Amino acid sequence: MSILLIRNDQNYQPWIDAIQQVDTDLKVVTPETIQNRSEVTMALTWKAPAGSFEDLANLKVIGSMGAGVDHLFDDSTLPQGLTYTRIVDNNLSGDMAEFVLGLCMRHIKNFGFYQEQQVTKNWKPISYRRNKNVTVGIMGMGVLGKAVANLLISAGFKVCGWSQSAKRIDGVNTYKSDELNNFLSQCNILVCLLPLTDKTRGIINADLLSKLKQDCYLINVARGGHVVDDDLLTALENNQLSGAALDVFHEEPLPSDHPFWNRDDILITPHVASVSSPASVADQVVENYRLLQQGKALHNRVSIDQQY
Repeated sequence: MSILLIRNDQNYQPWIDAIQQVDTDLKVVTPETIQNRSEVTMALTWKAPAGSFEDLANLKVIGSMGAGVDHLFDDSTLPQGLTYTRIVDNNLSGDMAEFVLGLCMRHIKNFGFYQEQQVTKNWKPISYRRNKNVTVGIMGMGVLGKAVANLLISAGFKVCGWSQSAKRIDGVNTYKSDELNNFLSQCNILVCLLPLTDKTRGIINADLLSKLKQDCYLINVARGGHVVDDDLLTALENNQLSGAALDVFHEEPLPSDHPFWNRDDILITPHVASVSSPASVADQVVENYRLLQQGKALHNRVSIDQQY
């Protein structure tokens, strides 16, 4: 039996090394090295080309190599009856929390403004906001959302959170699905950490943006598909938003002719908020493989209906 790795960037060796460091006897193959497709019972993937999992008669599990799983549901050729899993990694959560905290601090302490002033050698102090007077709203209160909330609270921010189902989280003023408008009205900074599903695609649109406080700042570290780009640009043009920090986009890399590049009020980063490290997640990959062999329930399963 073996694990098949399929990635869009074909960067396999770090994953092979990390998995075999945990279990030297575990056979790990790639599309280039696979010899017997019937041996594959588990696959790990990141944005695999459509059709990659055909003719794998004994495939039981497909696992995402990251926290996001939307790419798993983009392939209509996937066999029926599979189990899906994702990565849950404390390092990944910590990286995301630190990234969002950094963006919040950059915004309220005016670092972007001063960087622009430096170009023209202009000395112009402006007022800043204290953390305790800023409410950060987080859309998506899963593992990553909770990690971000906890770090922001420890830094003195007020935090509110919105999710499809009701949640109780210490220190967070939480809202459920039908309370979205109330949630949005509280936000000085809006952070998107939602899973990308049929329900959440395009959720950051003109209607949602109109419900935010004037001069709210948008941070999207989830998926580009959550944002309607033209609606965001209109909100910025109308000064409805004070700016945006975008780490994810509909098309990546972001095309050089995209209007986002030309705006001083948008900070662009190349999908680097948090990245799974093979060494830090290899243990859970091997553990799930062993559970599969034993016929037991796997960790970090994904709901096919909810798509997360």
